[in-house]
Amino acid sequence: MPALSEQTILDCLNQIRDPKTGRSVVDLGLVTGLVIKGGNVGFALEIDPKDAPEMELLRKKCEQAVFALPGVTSASVVLTAEQKPAAPRAAAPGHGHAHGQPQGQPQTVAKPTVPGVAAIVAVASGKGGVGKSTSAVNLALGLQSLGLKVGMLDADVYGPSLPRMLGLKGKPQTKDGKKLLPMENWGLKVMSMGFLVEEDTPMIWRGPMIMSALQQMVFDVEWGELDVLVVDMPPGTGDAQLTLAQRVPLAGAVIISTPQDIALIDARKGLNMFRKVDVPVFGIIENMSYFLCPSCGERSDIFGHGGARETAKELGTDFLGEIPLHMEIRQTSDAGTPVTASAPSSAHAKIYRELAAKIQEKIEAGLGIESGPRIIIE
Repeated sequence: MPALSEQTILDCLNQIRDPKTGRSVVDLGLVTGLVIKGGNVGFALEIDPKDAPEMELLRKKCEQAVFALPGVTSASVVLTAEQKPAAPRAAAPGHGHAHGQPQGQPQTVAKPTVPGVAAIVAVASGKGGVGKSTSAVNLALGLQSLGLKVGMLDADVYGPSLPRMLGLKGKPQTKDGKKLLPMENWGLKVMSMGFLVEEDTPMIWRGPMIMSALQQMVFDVEWGELDVLVVDMPPGTGDAQLTLAQRVPLAGAVIISTPQDIALIDARKGLNMFRKVDVPVFGIIENMSYFLCPSCGERSDIFGHGGARETAKELGTDFLGEIPLHMEIRQTSDAGTPVTASAPSSAHAKIYRELAAKIQEKIEAGLGIESGPRIIIE
């Protein structure tokens, strides 16, 4: 069997017609970022943002056509939209372009909603190793302890950790062959790439494949009714982070950092990325903020202290609080029994609940809810 080539893929896509113009997606110049690795094929369709809902059918046709080619073992197609400068014009009803907007300003792109999910919150960090996933899990459980219905999405395709941290095994089921049912434990609904591949299997995927997988894990999951979906973001500011920030209707983001300078430099990058794509930043949390000796009770600032508070002040965002470095937090995370659920009366669980309460206030303020302990889904 001859190796797959770019021309083979393009010849196939040349048969897929845009229903509006009758021209092929290749002739229209929609196909970008084509990647072929073995039998895995990924690419993007560059579209006008306002056409996103109707172009989903075209995306699926392209994906199915390529997948049917001999030698193709997986096909991933994602819709992407280059936001190009627009000349000033009067806004038409229902359009997101303000009257008199200066030339060169990007258009506002409407993001699709996730059925049944009232608010989506990203927990992010500029770099790995700062305890972001541990924090995300315990913050989600803290929100749940406040009476909210909470789900979690593990968006770290390369290094999914939620299955282990939440003590979950097995593969998601589906009722209709179209949407996956999330796994459940500790009262949380959870979806992760870790359920779909073996724990020690490396994910050798490039941008378009990652982007497509993430969108499917958000929109092709039967979440049911949730007050909050907490997204454990991958570290850094690459394709995966931008996909979620630009394509998913995030209510806001929480930045996790440790106190030392090297972590705070990257935390600044993460915060600025969200600001550039108009996602509100709820604030910064300083993880591993200090260490209390379990034998003598003496406090040690192993990684320094207070750096996140100062960074939040410099960047004009809220400092949400501190989480200590403690063996119990690490042990319960490794064991799949997170401390906020397994030891709810502990001092550490109390810290996570207090942080969760601050995040709930931010969510409700963004949704226009003035008071009340729960986010109501109409």
